Amino acid sequence: MRPSLIDPLFASLATLPGVGPKTARSFDRLLREDARVVDLLFHAPHGFVDRRLRPKIAEAPLDAQVVIAGRVTEHRPPPGRYSNAPFRVLVEDDTGDVQLVFFRNNQAWVEKALPLGALRWISGRLELWDGHRQMVHPDRILDEEGVARLRPVEPVYGLVEGLFQRNVIKAVEAALARLPNLPEWLAPPTLRMIGAPSFADALRALHDPQGAADLSPQARPRTRLAFDELLSQQLSLRLVRSQMRRAKGRASVGDGSKSGAIERALPFALTGAQRAALADIRADLAADRKMLRLLQGDVGSGKTVVALLAMATAVEAGRQAALMAPTEILARQHYERIAPLCAGAGLRIALLTGRDKAAERRATLAGLAAGGIDIAVGTHALVQEGVTFHDLGLAIVDEQHRFGVHQRLMLSEKGAAADVLVMTATPIPRTLVLTYFGDMDVSNLTEKPPGRQKIDTRAVPLERLEAVVDGVERAIAEGARVYWVCPLVAENDALEVAAAEQRFEALKKRFGARVGLVHGQMKGRDKDAAMLAFQAGETRILVATTVIEVGVDVPEATVMVIEHAERFGLAQLHQLRGRVGRGAARSSCILLYKGPLGETAMARLSILRESDDGFRLAEEDLRLRGEGEILGLRQSGAPGFVFVDLAAHGALMARAREEAEEILESDPALTGERGRALRLLLYIFGRDEAVKLLRAG
Repeated sequence: MRPSLIDPLFASLATLPGVGPKTARSFDRLLREDARVVDLLFHAPHGFVDRRLRPKIAEAPLDAQVVIAGRVTEHRPPPGRYSNAPFRVLVEDDTGDVQLVFFRNNQAWVEKALPLGALRWISGRLELWDGHRQMVHPDRILDEEGVARLRPVEPVYGLVEGLFQRNVIKAVEAALARLPNLPEWLAPPTLRMIGAPSFADALRALHDPQGAADLSPQARPRTRLAFDELLSQQLSLRLVRSQMRRAKGRASVGDGSKSGAIERALPFALTGAQRAALADIRADLAADRKMLRLLQGDVGSGKTVVALLAMATAVEAGRQAALMAPTEILARQHYERIAPLCAGAGLRIALLTGRDKAAERRATLAGLAAGGIDIAVGTHALVQEGVTFHDLGLAIVDEQHRFGVHQRLMLSEKGAAADVLVMTATPIPRTLVLTYFGDMDVSNLTEKPPGRQKIDTRAVPLERLEAVVDGVERAIAEGARVYWVCPLVAENDALEVAAAEQRFEALKKRFGARVGLVHGQMKGRDKDAAMLAFQAGETRILVATTVIEVGVDVPEATVMVIEHAERFGLAQLHQLRGRVGRGAARSSCILLYKGPLGETAMARLSILRESDDGFRLAEEDLRLRGEGEILGLRQSGAPGFVFVDLAAHGALMARAREEAEEILESDPALTGERGRALRLLLYIFGRDEAVKLLRAG
């Protein structure tokens, strides 16, 4: 049960004064479905209006926010009933006058708000027009009582249709009044380190900015809230991890017979990084606790081979293994790449996807259930009901960020105490590893197998598009295959971005049937057919969106053209570039950009040209973009942050992790006085699952 102390924070917004059913629906669109008081408190202002400047009319500066007091001396309505001219109102003080201008406004409302002879306080920006001071559409018109209540500095919030600043400000004030008196959950040394107020005071200060510095991520109230959020997240990850450690695993110790045969059949020697990662994984498999490990490597660093050797070790121990990929193309590619090696080592392997014929599927399911199949490779079809393993010992999830955590868990639950390895080809900055994968051990593949080509990367302005097309023609005449990547599927006039469909049509006029098209809005079968035609060489140019970003392997493809490269993130550009340079021939990547480039876009393209180190590029991508779009985390449902800005608060992450570990070492069930306060923190930041684990454990 959630402690009753924090029940006011979880009340519906409709319980706040002034929030009726219609306004509540608007808040739901702004914040989340069934928005609660805590959601509103976490909706930080992004700006402020400073109304502290209150000069006389003649002394008021132009183009600055001012509040002036004056008497209404004249109404000047537009001539004629249907005139588009504005309604003007003259206001004077003892130093001068100003015209208030209202376009297409309700005349009756203006006359009521500004009655002749009345003293009014008007807030807005002054400008000169035709030699006269004027203020167009003042943001406040107040009488003496209203100006007495006016906040000198007013926060500015993000809105949706149907909400106004006054709605949000009034609701936030009511929400702050409901803040309970919470016990302190941070340790005194941490409080001294970040020099921050209490949680409640930090929230009050967050909604009362007095200047630009108060909106900065480094402001003390925001730092306090960011640390609270990081601590709640790290605590919940540690609790999940400790629960997994308590969940007994089963030791899977191989004899090296099958993995040794595979290694001997490889046309290359394993890199040092591959051997180190494999040693980590085998040590986890041999332990009597469940493995949960992240294997991350750069493009072409050889994760699939490590995964295969790990699966062979599990099979040597008498168990089964499964490898789940996010798309059928990738699943099929994994299967085709490892099946010959499996056959040579005596491993029985099967492919399971959502499009298998009924008879094939029945045979595969029977083989998995009876133990006649050692390794299953497939899509999310592997976690569907009806898929039963005889004894699943190792579950591997490829491109982890494209699955939800639930799918990862569903695959591991197909076996009794199955070990879990998740893989990503998108190197993740260290702070993000701690953030999103803090419940996992991590192995990095930092070396590339010998023979991988350095890709010639060039940035070319869009004005030279025809020259690039001519170059593509020469390349395919010499037998090359070409990827041409566009950022959108259909034309968007507002963004002026070339779209895959339009580029496909344009290139088809020149190259005919040698051009193919693949994008995310196509049906699965059509996507697969387009990819297979390109792999087989039936098409020589593949126009695509970023669906080809991860994993697709066509060694004959040696040219990558990325149109509007300035619109892609650095890690994504690196992933796309990694689709070429996979064979023996020299490869090139053309970054077509539309100028003039902003500072960030220029830095991105420059860094990409000088480096092919995915780990360095991932760190630079985080620095340039923030964590929001790295790995597509926003789209994949991974938990985003409310207050944390990893570029600004990255140093707090390590401290939050240390503090979480110290807390659980001294009070693993959070039953002490501070532990009970920390349970409140977990609830407030939506980490209820961690509290349930405490109860279950």
